[in-house]
Amino acid sequence: MFGLSELAVILIVVIAVILAKKGPELARSAGKSARILKAEARAMKKEENEAAADTPPRIIPGETAVPGTGATAPGTERPSAPAPDRTGRTGGTPPQDSRP
Repeated sequence: MFGLSELAVILIVVIAVILAKKGPELARSAGKSARILKAEARAMKKEENEAAADTPPRIIPGETAVPGTGATAPGTERPSAPAPDRTGRTGGTPPQDSRP
């Protein structure tokens, strides 16, 4: 019967015949898909840049923004107050035990 090498050659010939018929069509559709993907990626990037340009810079309390740069000016940072915990206290001495 056939050996492994003969089957491999037959398989390669069959694949070549199929690709000769369907190859250009497959290449064309792959090219269209790539163009669509690139166009969508460019559109998303453009929308992202436009959205970033429309939003004002975020200013954190205790910082001074330099106009036009979105950065803080050197030496203008102020230490912020400690955040209150769940009881509303801002740190310092621990709560007193109210047990007798």
